Amino acid sequence: MKQIKIQCPAKINLTLKVIEKRPDGFHNIDSIMQTINLFDYLKIKIQESDRFEIFLDGTSTEIPYDDKNIVFKAVKIFIENTNILPHKIDVFIEKNIPIAAGLAGGSTDAAGVLYGLNKLFGEPLNNIKLHELCAKLGSDLNVCLEGGRLKTSGRGEIFESLPFEELNVSLIKPMSLGISAKEAYTKFSEKIQNLSDYNRERNLYLNDLEWAIIDDYKELQEIKKQYPNAVMSGSGSTYFGIDMNFIAQEGYWVKNGLITISYGVKEV
Repeated sequence: MKQIKIQCPAKINLTLKVIEKRPDGFHNIDSIMQTINLFDYLKIKIQESDRFEIFLDGTSTEIPYDDKNIVFKAVKIFIENTNILPHKIDVFIEKNIPIAAGLAGGSTDAAGVLYGLNKLFGEPLNNIKLHELCAKLGSDLNVCLEGGRLKTSGRGEIFESLPFEELNVSLIKPMSLGISAKEAYTKFSEKIQNLSDYNRERNLYLNDLEWAIIDDYKELQEIKKQYPNAVMSGSGSTYFGIDMNFIAQEGYWVKNGLITISYGVKEV
C-alpha cells in the first residue's frame, strides 16, 4: 500500500466579470482569482487489486461520498487517461472549506486528487495533461492546481499567472446559505434581460454575480451593509475583505487572519 497527503487551497475571485453566454450553456468570464491559505486535506491510499475500486470518506456530512462527488469523477478520469494497473483507491477528505461558498471547495479537492494520484503512480501525466483533465471536470480546477494570482478567461480554465502579492484576507459567510454556480449565472442572465439600464449599477460591483443575486438574499445585504468594501467570491455566498476583520456573529461563519498564497495543491 502507498499513501500521500495533499493540501488543497481555497480560492477567491478578486474580480469577476461575466462576458457572454456560450453555446454549451456556460458563461465566458474575465476574472482574477487568487489562492488563499484555507485548506482541505486529502489522504489518498492505493493498493493493488484485481479490479479498480474507488472509496471516498471524510469529515463533512454535507457532501456525498459516491459517484456524485467531483473527487470520485476525478479519480475515474485519471484511471481512464492512464495505463495504470487495477488498484483499490481510498480518498479521505478533511473538509475545512465551506460547501457551496464560492471558494472552490469541491474543485480544489478534485484537482488535489488528480495531483496526488499522479504522484502515487509515478507521474504518468505531465502538467499539461493534468490541466487538460482539470478543464474537463470543471471551471476552477486549473486555478487550484496552478495556484497564486491568475487572470482567467473562458469558463475559468484558461489562465495566465500574474505577479504575486501577499494580502491579508478575512472571510464571512451566512451559515445557512449556499448558492450554486448554476443559480447565480441563471439570475445574472435573467437580470440582464429584464433591465435596460443595468450597466451603471452593475459597474459598482467587482463581481457581476454579486450584483445579480444580492437583492434576493437579506443575509448578503446585511454583510454588504456592515462591510461596504467586502466583495463576494465566485457565486457566493462567501464575502472576503482585504485588510479588515469581520466580527463573529450568530448565524455567520467567520475566518480572519488568512493570507494569499503563491501556490496551488501540493503534497504535505
